[in-house]
Amino acid sequence: MSAVGLASIVPDHGFAAEVQMPSLSLTALPVGSTAVYPGQGPCRIGRAVKKVVDGRVMMFYHLTVLDGRGVELFVPVEKACSIGVRLLLKESEIPELLAHLRKGARPADHWRQRADDNLKLFNSGSLFDLAEVVASLTEQRNNRKLTFGESGTFERAKRLLICEISEVTGEPKTMVEEQLDQVLNEKTGISLIDPPTP
Repeated sequence: MSAVGLASIVPDHGFAAEVQMPSLSLTALPVGSTAVYPGQGPCRIGRAVKKVVDGRVMMFYHLTVLDGRGVELFVPVEKACSIGVRLLLKESEIPELLAHLRKGARPADHWRQRADDNLKLFNSGSLFDLAEVVASLTEQRNNRKLTFGESGTFERAKRLLICEISEVTGEPKTMVEEQLDQVLNEKTGISLIDPPTP
């Protein structure tokens, strides 16, 4: 379990009506709803909890990552917006996302620039940016074998993409993965399952 600071944890059932934030609030993220944490993917919202950090009482979202690993996160309510916690993509936006994925992306020529670009896109928390990472690395796979680091980035970005689309549409992850593979195969003509031989 990930924790922020050492503190006593006290659930606060009446806190939702007290805190308002510009784009996210506890009323916008009720217990049992789903939000996305950058780099972790969709998370189930638990009860707001109080923690004492450096002598100061703070309120935290309790998030459980939905990728099956059982990871739990505590995110300060006052910083949730600035670190990129967001609501799930709307189902009506999925066609636009798939169109974005079909467009592909031209990766930078230098490996260091590619790594920097992918890291920025990955950490933005945007599903469209994750799609760009997947599309870019798929383009690279068309030309050469990915490095160990690139393969890890590709698999992680693809997993997060699949997880959120599955949460939004209610379709099984295996079905979503097949659909994504089909979209990317239309663009590149190569399979995401079997990488090209060197």
